[in-house]
Amino acid sequence: MIFTSTRHDPRVDDEYGDTAVRMFELAHGQPGFLGVETVDADLGITVSYWRDEDSIQRWKAEAEHTVAQQRGRAEWYQRFELRVARVERAYSFKRD
Repeated sequence: MIFTSTRHDPRVDDEYGDTAVRMFELAHGQPGFLGVETVDADLGITVSYWRDEDSIQRWKAEAEHTVAQQRGRAEWYQRFELRVARVERAYSFKRD
């Protein structure tokens, strides 16, 4: 899943950071979770990797995550977009 977002006012400390940390912790414990990468800038980008569509649906319906989604719409985000995509192939490079 690719989640991009723009915050209302990222300078305001309104529990957003604490909630984001909790969501990462919670996601790591979910069946089917494979990993996550995130960038927090003017445009927030979070890419999470899941085994299958069922795993994604369970994460979407998870109780604490549902509360965070509601707060996101009501308090935190000016806009967001979620894309569900399949990774067909991946390559990497790491300099020693």
